[in-house]
Amino acid sequence: MASAPADSYGCAACGAPLNLSAAHLYPADFYFEAGNKGTLSFSWVDESRLRFAPEDRIRPFFETRNYWGIQRKRTRISCDACGHLLGHVYDDGPPAMQGTGQFGMGPSQVIPRRPRYRFKIKAIAASSSAPAAAAYEK
Repeated sequence: MASAPADSYGCAACGAPLNLSAAHLYPADFYFEAGNKGTLSFSWVDESRLRFAPEDRIRPFFETRNYWGIQRKRTRISCDACGHLLGHVYDDGPPAMQGTGQFGMGPSQVIPRRPRYRFKIKAIAASSSAPAAAAYEK
């Protein structure tokens, strides 16, 4: 039986509140290119509580479980209070526009996407009594 997600989350290392709300949490079965195992994905975060650092590494083109794309950019998310790594920002969220892409060909890389804030379950702590990790692990 799955339990309900927590109301808000904080840093597991230092306990600082991160203002991550369950209202902005994607469902556990929502499809993303970068996967969901061991993480919680949010559509919005309070950027004043977090540090962001870009990562532009070029990875070999191998389709593996941890594949996040060749020449694909992501951003590291760290706690502003202690600097602990919390997760990454990916560009594989829902489309940021309605209709077809720039060339009228339907879904493609031409369609801009909203950011997805992906936090490791072990890096954040639920501030309410209900454990969130059990509901979202597969």
